[in-house]
Amino acid sequence: MNIKIKEVRTNRELRQFVKFNINLYKDSPYHVPGLIDEEVMTLSREKNPAFETCEAIYFLAYRDNKIVGRIAGIIVHKSNEIWKQKYARFGFVDFIDDKEVSAALFNAVTQWAASKGMEYLHGPLGFTDLDHEGMLIYGFDQLGTMATIYNYPYYPQHLENLGFTKEQDWKEYKIFIPGKVPERHLRIGEIVKQKYGLKILKFKKRKEIWPYARRIFETLNKAYKPLFGFTPLSDKQINYYVKMYIPMLRLDLISIIIRESDDTVIGFGISLPSMSKAMKKAKGSFFPTGFVYLLKALYSKPKVIDLYLMGVLPEYRNKGVNALVINDLAPIMNAFGCEYAESNPELETNNAIQSQWDYFKTEHHKTRRAYIKHI
Repeated sequence: MNIKIKEVRTNRELRQFVKFNINLYKDSPYHVPGLIDEEVMTLSREKNPAFETCEAIYFLAYRDNKIVGRIAGIIVHKSNEIWKQKYARFGFVDFIDDKEVSAALFNAVTQWAASKGMEYLHGPLGFTDLDHEGMLIYGFDQLGTMATIYNYPYYPQHLENLGFTKEQDWKEYKIFIPGKVPERHLRIGEIVKQKYGLKILKFKKRKEIWPYARRIFETLNKAYKPLFGFTPLSDKQINYYVKMYIPMLRLDLISIIIRESDDTVIGFGISLPSMSKAMKKAKGSFFPTGFVYLLKALYSKPKVIDLYLMGVLPEYRNKGVNALVINDLAPIMNAFGCEYAESNPELETNNAIQSQWDYFKTEHHKTRRAYIKHI
């Protein structure tokens, strides 16, 4: 086998690791490239606070001195403690359609994970739930989103050939919001507000959201706690994501639900105009012109809305609180002339989140999978 596997050790190699994904998919009409600098920061031990409780290794595969694949091995020690397991993760994985290449990459990560005392390898997953996760297994002819992985159809075939099996699936939907929200849905929202003393907060100035920024992620920690593989964000991670994400949010597409009696954030919905086409034009770089495409898309009247994050405190789950977010968002989408909303990944076992679309026309257009293998 003329495949050489090399551990990434320098900043130059790390940027090559990130850029390989963009180079591999440069001719794909469906792939949405990330921002190179942002992904480098995610992978940086010096900049990503996840490394307080994580360790990672990155490998590049070469053939004839040309990069033909990449993979990351990640151990989230905090997750293993919470879920009482010895799991290593693989993520940031890409490779040409060559089984020798994929086998060499996964062999390298498997050996590393075994040397650390791990018993299983699963993924693709990142350091946290806010990183990209799940390998696309259905919907290869659909444009990706900024928050998800796109991969070629041969990827799952390679994983299954290597002995990986299904661990968990996520489904994604197009949600078509009608010109008028169903009366029953509106009525549920009003009943919920009155019964539990709730209020939807909207913001006109950026400074108005800052008092709630950390509380959004604290609510996320509680809302997502029982979900597959979730590990609560630490204080440093919350600060990291607040600084990263809050400045780029569009205020009219943020819905925060508070309990009026004590101003507690009991739920939230965060959406953005689809950035997919703008990200493709940017080709991984914010400068010199990428920021122009991104800002134009961010403040456009979008035809597609991406539903990025939605969460409700456990004690309010299944009580119709999500209806408040939809009732707030639907008129805004209609004013834009928006065609549909992208749900982004929803765990197939999360009936509560999927049932909120029962009153709307939906189209299941993508499925992605976490794979697992005993090592």
